[in-house]
Amino acid sequence: MRLCIWPLAQQPWSSVLETAAHADVTGWDGVYVADHFMGDGVQFGAEDGPTWEATATVAALAAVTERVRVGTLVLSATYRHPAVVAKWAGTVDHLSSGRLTLGLGAGWQRNEHEQYGIELPSPGDRVRLLDETCAAITGLLRDERTSVTGRFVTLTDAVAEPKPVQPRLPLLVGAKGDRMLGVVARHADVWNTWALPDALRARSTVLDERCEALGRDPAGVQRSVQALVKLTDDRSEARAFVERSAPRAAFAGPATAFADLVGDWGAAGVAEVVVPDLHLGAGPARRQAMDELLTAVRAATDG
Repeated sequence: MRLCIWPLAQQPWSSVLETAAHADVTGWDGVYVADHFMGDGVQFGAEDGPTWEATATVAALAAVTERVRVGTLVLSATYRHPAVVAKWAGTVDHLSSGRLTLGLGAGWQRNEHEQYGIELPSPGDRVRLLDETCAAITGLLRDERTSVTGRFVTLTDAVAEPKPVQPRLPLLVGAKGDRMLGVVARHADVWNTWALPDALRARSTVLDERCEALGRDPAGVQRSVQALVKLTDDRSEARAFVERSAPRAAFAGPATAFADLVGDWGAAGVAEVVVPDLHLGAGPARRQAMDELLTAVRAATDG
C-alpha cells in the first residue's frame, strides 16, 4: 500500500515545502498537488486567498525532493492544453529522475472558470474533452509522432521530446461517474476517487465492467483513493467532523483506526491512499500527525 500526502496549495509556500520534505525523509510514498487557481470557498480555501499554481509547484517539489513520487491531483482538461501538458510532464519526469505521476481530470470548479473567462463545458462535453486529452497526451509521451482529430483536440503529426525517463509514465485519471470510468478504462494506469471502502467497491465494479467491455484486464488499472483525515480521540468530535465534511469521504479518529480503514481499502483493491493535510494541523503538529499516520499504517501492513 502506497501512502501519499496532499499539501493544500492555499497555504504558505514554506508549509507546502515543509510537508513535502518531511514526507520525503520519513517514508511516505508520494506528494500530490491539486490544480486550481483559487479556493472553492467551501472546504478548500477562500477564493480570494493565495493559491499556488500546480505545475510550477510540482516542478519545484520534484527539484527539492529525492525519493517520493510527485504528481498532480488532477490537472483540469478545461484549461490545460494536452501538448503543453505533455511537454511539461516529460520535462518534470527528467527533473525528478522518473518520479512523476501525471493526474488528469475533467474540471469542475465553477468560480475559477467564470472569473478567468474559461469555458466550463457541459458534463458530457467535459468527458469527451478529457477523453481526447488523454489520447493526445499518451500519444505524445509514448509515440514518435501523434495525430488526433477530435471535436476538441487536434494534433497533426506532432512531436514531443524528450520522452519521459519512465518507459510508461503513469497516467492517473480522477473519476467517479459511469462515463468518466469509461475514460479511465480506455486510458488510465491509475484511477483515483474520493470514496470510503464500500463506495469504492461499487464504483470499482463499474470500472471492471468498462475494462472488460474494451478487452482490458481490470487489474491493469491501479486504484487510488483519498478522504479528508482528522486525528482525534474524541468520538463526538470525530462524528461531527465526518458529518460536516459530507459529501466528501472523511475519516476522524485515532491513527490506529485510520490504519484499520487503510486495511479495508486494501481489501477493496486499493493500491494507494492519499491524505490531504488540510486537517492535520500546522508546523510541528502536522509533522507529528504525519508520523502517527505513517507509523500506524506501516505497523498494520507489516504485521
